[in-house]
Amino acid sequence: MRFNFKIIVSIVGLLLIINGLAMLLCLPFSVYFREGDWKALLVSGLLTYIVGFICWYRYKDAKNKELKKRDGYIIVTLGWVTMSAFGALPYIFSGAIPNYTDAFFETISGFSTTGASILTDVESVNKGILFWRSFTQWLGGMGIIVLTVAILPFLGIGGMQLFVAEAPGITPDKLKPRIQATAKRLWYVYVSLTGFECILLMLGGMSFYDAINHSLTTMATGGFSTKNTSAAEFTPYVQYVITFFMFLAGTSFTLNYFAFKGKFRSIWKSEEFRYYLSGTSIFTVIVTITLFIVTDQGLEKSFRDSIFQIVSIITTTGYASADYTSWTPFLTLLFFVFMFIGGSAGSTAGGVKIVRHTILLKNSFLELKRQLHPSAVIPVRLNDKAVSQNITYNVLAFIMIYVGIFATGSVIIALTGVDFMTSIGAVATCLGNVGPGLGEVGPVDNFAALPSISKWILAFLMLLGRLELFTVLMLFSPYFWNKV
Repeated sequence: MRFNFKIIVSIVGLLLIINGLAMLLCLPFSVYFREGDWKALLVSGLLTYIVGFICWYRYKDAKNKELKKRDGYIIVTLGWVTMSAFGALPYIFSGAIPNYTDAFFETISGFSTTGASILTDVESVNKGILFWRSFTQWLGGMGIIVLTVAILPFLGIGGMQLFVAEAPGITPDKLKPRIQATAKRLWYVYVSLTGFECILLMLGGMSFYDAINHSLTTMATGGFSTKNTSAAEFTPYVQYVITFFMFLAGTSFTLNYFAFKGKFRSIWKSEEFRYYLSGTSIFTVIVTITLFIVTDQGLEKSFRDSIFQIVSIITTTGYASADYTSWTPFLTLLFFVFMFIGGSAGSTAGGVKIVRHTILLKNSFLELKRQLHPSAVIPVRLNDKAVSQNITYNVLAFIMIYVGIFATGSVIIALTGVDFMTSIGAVATCLGNVGPGLGEVGPVDNFAALPSISKWILAFLMLLGRLELFTVLMLFSPYFWNKV
C-alpha cells in the first residue's frame, strides 16, 4: 500500500500554519505588559507559519485527494509531534526555557493537556510566553485535528479518518450527519464554556489575564496555572468555579451540547455520566470525612479541598489546591488510583475513561453468568443497547496494553536513576495526561530534576495517552506498513 505523501505533508503544513497564527495571537499580551518577549513570539510565529505555508502550498493542488485511514493515523501522530517541536520555539527564543529537551517537554505537556511542568518559578516567566503555554493546552484540548476537520471541506478533502483517530473515547458521537458539522458544534460548546468561565472568574476578583489563562487550561483539562501555588493561590469562590468547569470539561462534549440545547433527559440517559457523577460524589464524601477527622481544618475546607482535588485528578486536569500526598497514606493511594480512571469519552480528559471501566466491569460480571450458561448469548449492555463484541475486545485490549505500558514505563524510568515512588507516579500521570504525580513529581513539585532521557520517555507517554494508545502504537506495527 502506498501512502499519500503529498496530502500528509499538506495537512501537517496546515497544522503548522494554525500553530504559527496561534503564537502571533499571544503578541497583544507581550505588548501590553511590556516584558520584551514579543520578539520571540513574532519570530517563532512567522517561522512556523512560513514552514507550514511552504508544506501546504507545495502540495495543495495534489490530484489524488483521497484520504485513507492509514494516512489519517500518520497525520494525527506526525501533526502532534510537529506542533510540539515548533511550539517549543517561543521558550527557546525568549530564554524562558533555554534547554530544548525541557522546552519540548513543556510544549508536548501543553498540547497533550497533561500539565506536567519543568518550570520551577512560573510567575517569573513573561506574560506573553505564559499565555502561549496556556494556549497550547486549550488548542490541544479539543484537538487541532478536529479544528482542521471543520475547515478541510473548503480544501476538497474529507476528514472522517482524522476525527476517528483523534477524538477521545471509543467512538465519537456524531451530533450531525456531517463530521465537519460535528467538529464545529464541539468547538462552539468549547469556546462558549471557556468564555463563561472567564467571566465568572473575573466576577470573583481575578484579573482578566489570570481568568483567561485559567479558563483556557480548565476547559482543556490541562491544569497549567499562572501561579506557583496553582489554585491554592485563589479564593474559595474561584476554586468552586474552577471545580464546576473541570467537571463539565470531563463530561462528554456531546452531553454539554445537549445541555446547551436544553435536552437534559438525554444527558441523564447516559450511563457513563451517571457513573461519573455518582462516583465523584461518593469519593468526595469519603475523602471529606477522612480529612475532617485526621486534620484540624473545618468541614467546608475539607469538602472544598476534597471535591477540588478529586475532580482535578479524575478529569486529569491537574490543578492543585492542596498537597494530597501529605494527607494520609490511604488518601495518597486513593488519589493514585484516581489517575487511572479518567473522565468521560468525548471529553477533553485523558486517562482510561469511565466508559471503558464500565464495559470491563460489566463484561467481567457477565463472564460469571456465562460460566453457568455456556450456551447463552449474553451481550454487554450500555445505555440499554448491546455493545458489539468488537468494542468489548477493543476495551479489553486497551486496558491490558495500558497497564502493560504503565508497568514497562515505570521500570524504564526507574532504570534512569529515578526512585520507585517517583517513577510510578511520573509514568501514571504522563500516560494518563493528569499532571501531578507522586514522589518528587507530586502536586507541590515538578519534573525539572528528572534526567533528560526520562523526560523524552515521558513525553512519548504523554503522546500515547493523548492519542489513546492505538493511534501511535499502530505506527510501530508491521501490519500497518504492509503494502496491502
